[in-house]
Amino acid sequence: QVTVAESGGGLAQPGGSLRLSCAPSGTFFGVYLMGWHRQAPGKQRELVAQITSGGDTKIADAVKGRFTISRDNAKNTIYLQMDNLKPEDTAVYYCKVEVKYEGAWYAPDYDYWGQGTQVTVSS
Repeated sequence: QVTVAESGGGLAQPGGSLRLSCAPSGTFFGVYLMGWHRQAPGKQRELVAQITSGGDTKIADAVKGRFTISRDNAKNTIYLQMDNLKPEDTAVYYCKVEVKYEGAWYAPDYDYWGQGTQVTVSS
């Protein structure tokens, strides 16, 4: 099995910053995509940012210019640097990891989710 460890959530003031970290553990061939999703009360879970093993990124319009996603392939760890936080960023943030158990490009991907980390932005 693969487990996904998340850290870095907490309370921040508007305009403040937090950095989230996510790393999988277990036995697998490689990590090919990792991303952060968030879900606020009463709302659907939405993609915040994701990054592939090749460095391609996708960032939601709502956080462009404020959030940055990066990846350390040696550690299979991603980071979400959140700057200029707004109250509307308050949500549970979930890390999703896509792994392969074989090295072939056509091998299937398997998705694993973290338990979520709470981010609260309030004065």
